Amino acid sequence: MRPLAVIGLLLIILGIVALAVPGITYFTTERVADVGFFHIEVSKPHTIVFNPIVGIVSLAAGMFLVLAGRRAA
Repeated sequence: MRPLAVIGLLLIILGIVALAVPGITYFTTERVADVGFFHIEVSKPHTIVFNPIVGIVSLAAGMFLVLAGRRAA
């Protein structure tokens, strides 16, 4: 397969994932108190939000690259 077509397929897959999953949430643990044997830890959520416009642009660019890769062959 041509390199442009491979990059295009990757962009299409990433665009579909960005449109299907609106965001990813992960948690980090932070120690807020540390007195001798006594420890207090708090789990804080962090959310990464995917903009749907980025997914649409990635999907369109991927389709363009797949078509350009086929025409170059």
